[in-house]
Amino acid sequence: MKAQGLARIGKDAEVRFTPGGTAVANVTLAFTYGKKGEDGKRPTQWVDASIWGQRAEPMAPYLTKGKQIVAYLEDVHLQTYTKNDGTTNAKMVARLADFEFVSEGSGDGQRAAPAQRQALAPRQAPAPQGSGFDDMNDDIPF
Repeated sequence: MKAQGLARIGKDAEVRFTPGGTAVANVTLAFTYGKKGEDGKRPTQWVDASIWGQRAEPMAPYLTKGKQIVAYLEDVHLQTYTKNDGTTNAKMVARLADFEFVSEGSGDGQRAAPAQRQALAPRQAPAPQGSGFDDMNDDIPF
């Protein structure tokens, strides 16, 4: 399953290596959803995400607690585990396929700068030269 959304990094990324030498950066992401509760806060879904391969080690220093990113997740699933006391719990895990930074600093209600918002907008190719748009009638009713 794939998913994407606006998330805040919950703790600094940690890099580890597999026995084969592949770098893996683990990062915790917080996604808010739904309506605000009586306490004025929206519910949060925590996701344990990982970046694999050659991007893991160089990107980890930038994935620090509190930064806001647009996360593109792959292989999203629930992983069950048993605690020491015998209870069974589940957590959401995923592979962080790609991401974009939204804002710098603590992000206390900050919005992305115009250049950053533009980077998140869908990219459109410029209209080809001589497309005939110059001779179109400007009285189109819509």
